[in-house]
Amino acid sequence: MESDPVTAQPAPKMILFVCSGNLCRSFMAERVFRSLSRKTGLSGVRAASAGLLDLGGADADPQAAALLREKGMEAGRHRSRALTAGMVEGADWVLVMEEAQRDEVLRRHPGAEGKVRLLKSFSAQADGAGLDIRDPHGLTPYHYRTCFAEIYFSLEGLLRCI
Repeated sequence: MESDPVTAQPAPKMILFVCSGNLCRSFMAERVFRSLSRKTGLSGVRAASAGLLDLGGADADPQAAALLREKGMEAGRHRSRALTAGMVEGADWVLVMEEAQRDEVLRRHPGAEGKVRLLKSFSAQADGAGLDIRDPHGLTPYHYRTCFAEIYFSLEGLLRCI
């Protein structure tokens, strides 16, 4: 697990999940976070999601939405959003899915250095295989389930840090 400068900071009030298009991973992370927060009684922390690409308000990936519903989580009314400077500035933590996304967020927003982090770094399941949560978009149900599990375990770890 990488060093943990984020958890040394005060608890966040706003967490922004970021992936490529905001169709699968960051969308799922936002919705799973909200569900787990309600179950654990965490209040005072908001979550949102965005993508590095501007997909013009596209609907959520249907397989990702179906998987959330299967797990008893809210999946409706999602439209992709492109990451903006205001979103980064307004977030206490910006949690990305891949190292390349972390690098891109920091390239675009160098002042965000202390709050950008890989989501999987919070997972107790993180091993030496890397900290990227791979994009399942357009792949098999197995890939979506693997992605969901990585997000879920990471969020469980995140909630222990808040």
